[in-house]
Amino acid sequence: MTLGVDDPLAADAVAGLWSNPPTLPTKWLYDERGSLLFDEITRLPEYYPTRRETEILHARATEIAALTDAATLVEFGSGTSTKTRLLLQAFADRAAADGRSFTYVPLDVSTEILESSASELAQDFPGIRIEPTVADFTAPDMTLPPSDGPRIVVFLGGTIGNFDDAMRAAFLSRLAKTLDQGDYFLLGADLIKDTGRLVAAYNDKAGVTADFNRNMIEVLRRGLDAHGLYVDDFDHIARWNPARHRIEMWLRARRDVDVYFTAVERRWQLARGAEVLTEISTKFDRTDLADELAEAGVVVEHQWTDDKGDFLLTLSRR
Repeated sequence: MTLGVDDPLAADAVAGLWSNPPTLPTKWLYDERGSLLFDEITRLPEYYPTRRETEILHARATEIAALTDAATLVEFGSGTSTKTRLLLQAFADRAAADGRSFTYVPLDVSTEILESSASELAQDFPGIRIEPTVADFTAPDMTLPPSDGPRIVVFLGGTIGNFDDAMRAAFLSRLAKTLDQGDYFLLGADLIKDTGRLVAAYNDKAGVTADFNRNMIEVLRRGLDAHGLYVDDFDHIARWNPARHRIEMWLRARRDVDVYFTAVERRWQLARGAEVLTEISTKFDRTDLADELAEAGVVVEHQWTDDKGDFLLTLSRR
């Protein structure tokens, strides 16, 4: 099996694994197993972002539904849509009271997770039209589905932190251009805080984050028909980069690695101790983030934090 450069995994592997340092896009952490592992991570005691964001959504979902009066909710990287249920309930209640329809469009790269999540949501929210879509929301040709009224694009979980500065600026600018006038963008972002808490959140004692990170090796092995590539040959590393205000996740080779990727007909070697960058998670200052959104072309209307000031939810409008 040989894959062309138009295959997304093959293209990303060829572009990243032979660079210095080797790197792979974070999205490849989220196959079906990766998505389930991340769902487990969100319930770990060290991982505060999900609890803090959920706290904000509990307090503000009804307000967000009233402020936006949206007819369609599009979610980027929906995964299991756990937190989104709070928003869906608020919008469903509002639509039912007004006798209107409401549509939820979850976007994700994992077909399996999308199908299972959409099936559960259809049972739990029979009054909502659910249209799951397999898509890469980072693609340059990203488009949004049509809507009978205002749309709200939702990007939760602090995933915006997975983009470096240039990628983030390009993504936000591209998103702003796809929004119609009057559409909204709801963004979840983790705030800068004590370094010890940040590192612990990405290096839990139970080792779930380590399994999540190393799962990318399994994605490569299966997806590119790799010979000589084994999960157990890599250690999970999480460290704070103070200059860029971000956590970085790496995979460090435990031994000299010599791999042949049949799908791209390439040999890849990694020396013992060398590392592959698999994820960055930037932490933000709320004023700086508002400035970034304005620069991209959307105006911040509201910002909410949890009681501890750990996490930020920002509602902006085109």
